[in-house]
Amino acid sequence: MRNVVRPAALVHPAGSVTAELRQQYASAGHEQLDSCGRVFPEGLQLPGLSGLIQESWRRSAQLHANPDNPEAPLVMDHDELEEYRRQHPLAAIMPVIHKLLVLPSHDSGMLVAVGDEMGRLLWVEGDAAMQRRAEGMMFVPGADWSEATVGTSAPGTALALGRGVQISRAEHYKRSVHPWSCTAVPFHDPDSGALLGVVDITGTESAVAPHTLSLVEATVAAAQAHLRVERLQSAAARQSSPSRRRSPASAARAGHAGAAAATSLYRNTLQLLGRDQALLSIDGRTVALSGRHSEILALLSTHPEGLNAEELCTLLYPGEASTMTLRAEMVRLRKVLQQLNPDAVPESRPYRLPMDLVPDSGQVLNCLQRGAHRIALEIYRGAVLPRSEAPGIAELRNRVSSLLREAVLTDGSAESLLKYAGLPEARDDVEVRSAALRLLPPRSPKRAAVVADLERLDSELSA
Repeated sequence: MRNVVRPAALVHPAGSVTAELRQQYASAGHEQLDSCGRVFPEGLQLPGLSGLIQESWRRSAQLHANPDNPEAPLVMDHDELEEYRRQHPLAAIMPVIHKLLVLPSHDSGMLVAVGDEMGRLLWVEGDAAMQRRAEGMMFVPGADWSEATVGTSAPGTALALGRGVQISRAEHYKRSVHPWSCTAVPFHDPDSGALLGVVDITGTESAVAPHTLSLVEATVAAAQAHLRVERLQSAAARQSSPSRRRSPASAARAGHAGAAAATSLYRNTLQLLGRDQALLSIDGRTVALSGRHSEILALLSTHPEGLNAEELCTLLYPGEASTMTLRAEMVRLRKVLQQLNPDAVPESRPYRLPMDLVPDSGQVLNCLQRGAHRIALEIYRGAVLPRSEAPGIAELRNRVSSLLREAVLTDGSAESLLKYAGLPEARDDVEVRSAALRLLPPRSPKRAAVVADLERLDSELSA
């Protein structure tokens, strides 16, 4: 490997690394990974690279992201993209993004991208010449820029870590992205805190200037406030009486709120983790479901293509059950959903949900699939409907729990392992605590509690 480091000439007196040396370290890191066959050996340290970049490269290698594939994959065609954008809550924030980021980008040679929580780009706008250049690496609407697919990039890595990041040129995992730099900040639901997507600025080295991160963070905060106002106006418009006389100003506000409501201002969700009765949230209204209704909606939300009566019976009831029993339960569930939102009433033949419903268990699985185990751990509040004996729920519960445990054990930090150890299902998990103990610094005050836990478990197992 060629010698690329000349610190004396490239480090400022204060000790900060220059942009030039930062790139040389990144290039040397790529050469070192190439020499290892793009396998990140345990304990490998790449000199000069920040911990954030090294950990992202490690995840990228483990997820088998291909650094030599010049293009990101296109995962939505034009019609799918248009429909998905129309229904996504992020559509409501685009006026703010356009005003604060897109319009200024035309004069600065930058691109502004907004993606969903899975790293799929929904909007890419800005300088026309830069857009044409970015098409060469498929930085376009409908493309997948998650860390699992393209490796280290600002949109994917910001989603994986749940915080704002800046990635400069060769710090990207994919070689075709090395001429570019980018800054990205996750977008969280202003009411629920759920991850909705990411806002990104991509361009030349000025895209990673210190003030750029502050600008994107401020824009995200403004967009969150805008979304909250849109929701309040929409709720007020629904509650007002149609026969009530309105002033021209209030009519205009109601019309504006109605237009916003044409797209969904909420992500419809189903909370299954760590609770025996699911919480269903649709268009900002939430209802607690019975145990059986929780199971039915959990199964339908994980089978968007639908289930016939026999299939749903098999997944729902532990033993032999008549489809007549299921049909009676569906009648009761339809009555509940009719009161909440008529558009949410399941269809028949097959049983299928007519709208997108995002279960929190699905969010955990999506995070694990793209290597974002820290976010998965934040979302995970416990097992899926822990007391349910429905075969389909038991299978889902075991899959989510085992995949999360495996991810945390494989590449989790000591903090992640300790957080996982605090879950009820990990109360007696010796392997997790032993792994945390190996990673904790020798002088860490947290070691005593872990050792005490291991001694307790040893005593209980020996009894």
